[in-house]
Amino acid sequence: MELTAIVKRDCETCQMVVSVLSELSEKCQLIVYSQDDPTFPEALGSVRDDTALEESYRQGIEAVPTLIRHDDGVEVGRAIGWNQAEWQELTALADLGASLPPSRPGCGSRTLDPGMPERLALRYGGLTLNAREIEVPPDVDPIEVAYDRGWSDGLPVVPPTDLRVAQMLSGTTRRPDEIIGVIPPNLIDCTVEKVAINAVMAGCRPEYFPVVLAAVEGALKPEFSMHGLLATLWFSGPVLIVNGPVTRRIGMNAAGNALGQGNRANSTIGRALQLVVRNVGGGIPGEIDRSVLGNPGKVGFCFSEDETDADWTGLNIARGAVPGSSTVTLFHGDGVHGINAGLATNPESLTNALAMGLFSVTHPKSCEWGNAILVLCPDHYAIYKNAGLGRRTEIESMLWEALKRPGRELIRGAQGTEEGIDPERVEEMINKFHVGGLLVVRAGGKGGGMSGVIGGWTAHRNPEQVQIVSQEIKL
Repeated sequence: MELTAIVKRDCETCQMVVSVLSELSEKCQLIVYSQDDPTFPEALGSVRDDTALEESYRQGIEAVPTLIRHDDGVEVGRAIGWNQAEWQELTALADLGASLPPSRPGCGSRTLDPGMPERLALRYGGLTLNAREIEVPPDVDPIEVAYDRGWSDGLPVVPPTDLRVAQMLSGTTRRPDEIIGVIPPNLIDCTVEKVAINAVMAGCRPEYFPVVLAAVEGALKPEFSMHGLLATLWFSGPVLIVNGPVTRRIGMNAAGNALGQGNRANSTIGRALQLVVRNVGGGIPGEIDRSVLGNPGKVGFCFSEDETDADWTGLNIARGAVPGSSTVTLFHGDGVHGINAGLATNPESLTNALAMGLFSVTHPKSCEWGNAILVLCPDHYAIYKNAGLGRRTEIESMLWEALKRPGRELIRGAQGTEEGIDPERVEEMINKFHVGGLLVVRAGGKGGGMSGVIGGWTAHRNPEQVQIVSQEIKL
């Protein structure tokens, strides 16, 4: 029987069991490692220095004291903290520690100090990063290096040191070398590690990382057409709408200023996806990114839906997600324009006001060309709900009917229409959007009667080639 004990001076329970360790050293083969002071415990005379925490890391120590028993070099059991019965059973010494209290909790191992698990994994081979390392001299600003190498979206990026990347990878159980797809336009293999590097650069926290991974996976679905979204002359870039418990866990904003600045998760998750497309896939503005004007949201556009009302069906559930799951929905979105409908007092007048704002997407006379998100503010939602029409299906149905236009108003050249409806459809009532092309999302603050519209790009002649997608977030 061989025994190994891991202790530290800065632990009252470790100090309490010194007499037990002394007794064990006289009766068994015992090795003691000290995490913080190689002279502790002095009573043993021979203690091994583990201030570098190598032994603790390799033994998977989470609390001290920990007593481990090996028979013929194979671990057969361990006791964590002080529990008299467990130590006696582990050592087969019936009277061990008879003078001590029956039990006492231990203290956290130094291997679990903030940032330490990742440092130790990098130091002792538990984590190997495959990305090429860029040496930055001490007198050179790494942020400027990122600018010089073209890794930035125009804003400063967080230098992706090994430790920061390792900490980001701690946010998922997926292997760093797992390939999650090929990134357009250069069709480069994208690993979990590469996504982590760009998530660091974007300013994400590790707990955001599963959302970032899901966003990248969604963007790589063929039906989303990320390559087409890059190459279009239109304004659009990926807009991410996050639903489910993860939004509360990571503190996303679905309330006031939800589409604006000020929330770290909202701001950095969308940016991380854009940096992956730029830095891994080569989607550089002025090269494959051919947008005539673009929009500020192409730096990163991400927000969560307001799911505080139990009567409202979240966007992800409406799109087929399992209740209780977390999902990111990707939309090919432009900038935001507001609808001031503060004077609307009933569902009918409000629907007409919202429809008038939605008609302006791409062009007031253009139908079945683009998609849109209607971001429904709390005040407007309350008008529907107070009238007994607060369900998603009811609101969508009212909007859909209000968004029909006579075909004769939409033929090419009619009052400035560039993309006209087929002349054979002049007697039809034409939908503003293709089926599935209008998303209604609840978000925002109270007090203004102001909802928002985010127009969107699609392959208007063949809409099945460019689709809005949703991707489950796996933790």
